[in-house]
Amino acid sequence: MSAHTVLTAQTVEDCIIDQRWDGYSKEDHAIWGTLFERQLATLKGRVAQEYLDGLSALGIGPEGVPNFDRMNARLRKITGWEVVAVPGLIPSRPFFQMLANGQFPAGTFIRSREQLDYLEEPDIFHDVFGHVPLLTNQAYADYMNEYGRVGLQGMERKAVKFLARLNWYTIEFGLIRKPEGVRIYGAGIVSSYGEAKYVAGDNSAHELAFDLERVLRTGYYIDDLQASYFVIDRFEDLFDLLEGRDILALIDEVRPEPTLTPFEILEQDKVIRKGTGEYWRDFPKTKTKLK
Repeated sequence: MSAHTVLTAQTVEDCIIDQRWDGYSKEDHAIWGTLFERQLATLKGRVAQEYLDGLSALGIGPEGVPNFDRMNARLRKITGWEVVAVPGLIPSRPFFQMLANGQFPAGTFIRSREQLDYLEEPDIFHDVFGHVPLLTNQAYADYMNEYGRVGLQGMERKAVKFLARLNWYTIEFGLIRKPEGVRIYGAGIVSSYGEAKYVAGDNSAHELAFDLERVLRTGYYIDDLQASYFVIDRFEDLFDLLEGRDILALIDEVRPEPTLTPFEILEQDKVIRKGTGEYWRDFPKTKTKLK
């Protein structure tokens, strides 16, 4: 399978390709199995049960790279969603259109053994193992659907940067509070060996109760572990964020405000855990530009 490419196509039809599942090699399937087993061991006792339920419901296991056709036959029956194959990173408009239509775009290439620990671009393991299981949860699936709809409107109002922050702190790096403790649900943690180990065994990062305005103002670094995570109470709360208020009007309100860094705790923050900051102690603040 070829490596990720960035498409310039602007329509959904131009982005969708055939997965060509028969083209995966024995090594590709073996790499999937290695990644799968390692991640489940790392996530044990720290990932949301809804995620594990999704893995089981979709038949996603260590045997090899999932076949989208077989997986979709199950997913459609549960929430009506489907996974569509794309050749790489796709532009914002077709991405939002797909989500609004109940389609999740997933790349088809899988990393090499030399890239097991870190991959700069999302591959099929990140896209499918990380994102797809929670699409069996109706509240989460509804949030993704609404996020796509709002995203299309946001493109016309130059709000994509702020919606990307919402995506980052929920879909990619979100945590959820459960009776047994704070649990992982974000795909960027679920699919990353380093980030999952960091969340499970390092107290450097802050854990803050989710606040929409706070998240929209908080930048992030794309090339390192997180300094703050935002914690929701229920997956239903995610859908309520978008369905119950005019988020684009809120974005217009916060747009003139300065970007907050993920290192700081504000007076109004509800702190679930104040991080030690040890991992970030020597972090050069000018290393990369905040998104």
